[in-house]
Amino acid sequence: MNWKNNITKLLDVEYPIIQAPMFGVTTPAMVAAATNADCLGTLALGDLPAEKCIEHIRATKQLTKNNFAVNIFVNDIPELTDALREKYTETKDFIENIAREHHLDVHLPSIEEIQINSYHDQIDALIAEKCRFVSFTFGNLDEPSIYKLKNNGTLLLGTCTSVTEAVILEKSGVDIVCVQGLEAGGHRGSFSSDDIPAIGGLSLLPQVYDSVNIPIIYVGGIYNAKTLLATQLLGAQGFQLGSLLLGSSESALEQFEKQRLRDVDETAIALTKSFSGRYARGIKNVFTNLVDEGHILPYPYQNKLTGELRRVAKANNNSQFVSIWTGQSNNGYSGKSTAEIIKKLITEVENLYSIKEDRK
Repeated sequence: MNWKNNITKLLDVEYPIIQAPMFGVTTPAMVAAATNADCLGTLALGDLPAEKCIEHIRATKQLTKNNFAVNIFVNDIPELTDALREKYTETKDFIENIAREHHLDVHLPSIEEIQINSYHDQIDALIAEKCRFVSFTFGNLDEPSIYKLKNNGTLLLGTCTSVTEAVILEKSGVDIVCVQGLEAGGHRGSFSSDDIPAIGGLSLLPQVYDSVNIPIIYVGGIYNAKTLLATQLLGAQGFQLGSLLLGSSESALEQFEKQRLRDVDETAIALTKSFSGRYARGIKNVFTNLVDEGHILPYPYQNKLTGELRRVAKANNNSQFVSIWTGQSNNGYSGKSTAEIIKKLITEVENLYSIKEDRK
């Protein structure tokens, strides 16, 4: 199989395979492993402050001399009103109470104690660190940020969950669009946090392909040769791997979280806003079942509020109060290295492609 295409040329890689930016899961070691396997590793920076972004970028540079992508969140930040302050306090009390009822003694931060960062604070840091590839999710960069990054030679990868979002990204000057299907694990990359497009990836992908003229990376449900080749047939030139790497040796997940993934079946996976205030696909647990719509703050306030809860639960090996994100394609969650998992997939694709060619 010939892997060379527009994506490999733009990203300067041997294989058009991208390791997904899974904030809280991705590590510098995972990024380096994917990059050193002649694919594109992606360092998840989320909404970290600029100084933390620099720290993580430099740690990754210590592990690989190849280029890698960085990923940031570009969501709007809701205005801090009196009504939001009141709901925050009510939600804080509610979550602390249900946590204590389940033997987790947590003291969540007040709204004055949390730090909300804007992606605008990250842009100069990414440019200073000479980040060649910048991907983003939860919306689109504003025009000044796009101009500043592209003026410094940065290639931009935006995330869409609908044809409309894909067209907006292309018109704004984004170089590559990442098409995220509804089956993908983790947070929906939708521009809106509420009215998310409910369209599966294999329906969305060909529609985006027919609607834009920039290269497409597909995101969601790729876990073996058949799923990768299916998305290629529908228009994907690049293939992003996320859930397939959750159990890898470089993953930041704890062993009890990886074991929970290996024990799960498809009935336990659902979309929820309970942990972050934005829809994300992962494993249902006590927390997702107990937190109702009345106790969910807009992102990023819910995410900041529950951060300490998740930290304490993780320290106590408690899978009922941590967010374990994964997609709908159960893949066994191999514990091998990221490089081994990716290379195995590449070999499977080449073998399957050869069989298909031989049968013609």
